[in-house]
Amino acid sequence: MDLIQTILMGIVQGLSEFLPISSSAHLVFTSNFYKVYKNIPIAEQSNQEVFLDIMLHLGTLIAVLIFFRKEVIEICKALLNAVKNKNFSEQNAKLGIYIIIGTIVTIILALPVEHVAKNLVFHPAIVGILLVITGGTLFLSEYLSKKRLEKVEKINLKQAILIGLAQGIAVLPGFSRSGWTIATGLFAGLNREMAARYSFLLSIPIILGASMAYPLIKIDLTEAVTYNWTSIIIGTIVSGLVGYLCIKYFMKFISKFSLNIFAWYCIIMGIFTTIFFNIYN
Repeated sequence: MDLIQTILMGIVQGLSEFLPISSSAHLVFTSNFYKVYKNIPIAEQSNQEVFLDIMLHLGTLIAVLIFFRKEVIEICKALLNAVKNKNFSEQNAKLGIYIIIGTIVTIILALPVEHVAKNLVFHPAIVGILLVITGGTLFLSEYLSKKRLEKVEKINLKQAILIGLAQGIAVLPGFSRSGWTIATGLFAGLNREMAARYSFLLSIPIILGASMAYPLIKIDLTEAVTYNWTSIIIGTIVSGLVGYLCIKYFMKFISKFSLNIFAWYCIIMGIFTTIFFNIYN
């Protein structure tokens, strides 16, 4: 693993974590394209590569925390006041509860398929097929959303559970987390901006949990000292900077335009990578 690879993967992670095009799929594609270029077997993935993936997600976590810092602080304050006063009627307190419930639903669904998700790292052609399915889901969500006359700005419990389920299934590379959660929000009747905003806020506990749990459980300290820490840190910083800019401009984009351009991208990219890696293998 070298500096060029980590910078490239940092850019890819920063762009694809919040755009509905599957960051996990693009990290799989980027890593495996690089291996093809370097004549490294696809079936090999070092612990350093896995750790880099976690760090790149940490970079985008910092980006979303900085961008939504006011909302996060308000939600935390509202939750503390709600617990203190035993009154959860305030909207930010409700939103905090829905994020907690959505996260629990995500974990319940994600854990049984986690092993499958890890194995898909070595099967980029299958990941390409899942990316095509994501594209179809985005098209369908746009179509049904346009047919719905009334769209709401505030999320409810049913919507939170449905979006949590969508985030859980998106543990599979190719099933875009932001794509499936935003699409589900549109399916459930949320307006475009609220669907995107809730999707990003819901990502915080999951990415934070994964970023903290992996080093505590799986990192080998004797091996970690041999990692290319300069490249890892630079890749993480790049991921955060690109991620912040991506959130900023995507929130403006989604308030005015449809997701169809991302749907087309997912389908074209998915077909291309499926064909490429089938030929390579």
